[in-house]
Amino acid sequence: MVDSAWQLLSAHLPDVAEALPAGLESLVPTPEVAFRLPSASTGEAFGSAIVAYSGDSEQLAAALVHEFHHIRLGGVQHLAALHVDDPRERLYVPWRDDPRPIGGALHGIYAFFGVTAFWRALATAEQGNASAAFEFALWRAAVDRTLSSVREDESLTAAGRRFLDGIAAEFGSWPAEPVAAEPGVWATAAAADHYATWRLRHLRPHAGAVATLARAWCRGDAWPKLEEPLEPRIPTPVPDGGWTDARTDLIRLRLGRDRDALAERGPVVPGVTQADLALVSGDVEAAVRGYRSLLATDPDVPAALVGLGLALTARGTGPAARALLHRPELVRAVHRELRATADADPEVEAVAEWIGRFTH
Repeated sequence: MVDSAWQLLSAHLPDVAEALPAGLESLVPTPEVAFRLPSASTGEAFGSAIVAYSGDSEQLAAALVHEFHHIRLGGVQHLAALHVDDPRERLYVPWRDDPRPIGGALHGIYAFFGVTAFWRALATAEQGNASAAFEFALWRAAVDRTLSSVREDESLTAAGRRFLDGIAAEFGSWPAEPVAAEPGVWATAAAADHYATWRLRHLRPHAGAVATLARAWCRGDAWPKLEEPLEPRIPTPVPDGGWTDARTDLIRLRLGRDRDALAERGPVVPGVTQADLALVSGDVEAAVRGYRSLLATDPDVPAALVGLGLALTARGTGPAARALLHRPELVRAVHRELRATADADPEVEAVAEWIGRFTH
């Protein structure tokens, strides 16, 4: 499998393949993990990476590039400080389920810049490779978003700004390059899924604003004047609710070379629900019904709240879909307040509809 991954790198990223053996000379194998390819490295163990066994040479090639970039940046950071010491866990990055400090964000940007370069080259060489097109679209959006959010961060040093400027210059026009329709649509959905779930787990709306909104709902009013900001400036690292990547795992099965994989392996994806299977299979109405049923049982579950937002968006844009994907933490907080204080127990979708009419 390493031989196959190496052939891919040599064919599609020859410059990286030439440099990689100088920075990644030792692989420590760990057991295979279904639907995942976990890997890790550290700047304190230059040249070594832990990589799980894999049956997918393309994903393994991407993992080798990923860890090589981490190792190379670790070496750079022994020579130059890219940021001042700032351990605050405050930044959203689309490849983690927790808020990250600036140092972690910089490492992720560089690692996924390399990953994006690999998938871009493979998707260009193999025009019919839907998996490569999906991965390229997904990770270029992740890098572009994070790069834009941190380039002016106050914690960066002059060297750190030069570092990011260099990545941005090479990244260049990648965000505007065309991607096949189906992989592009699913990449957009996967990115929205991750961001909305992260918001639900790590953003806490101001209690005063939530109470004001709940009272306005009970009176049947329009959007009230709020004294407090809706969105906190700093996320909390303590999550509220669980996390599952089941829908993205299903998307990868759908777009893979084995067209039967979604039907055969989808039901055993960790954390998957029937609503998830319906959504990724294209049965949007069944997905909507499924997520509504899950929320009727437990209206606080992040996967069901965001899943309903994705399903409603697939059916057509509307206020509830917008709120569930862009302000899901506010929808859940107001719904919780209403359940605790109001006589009625409204459906979470109705609360989302109301909030979506007045927010963006």
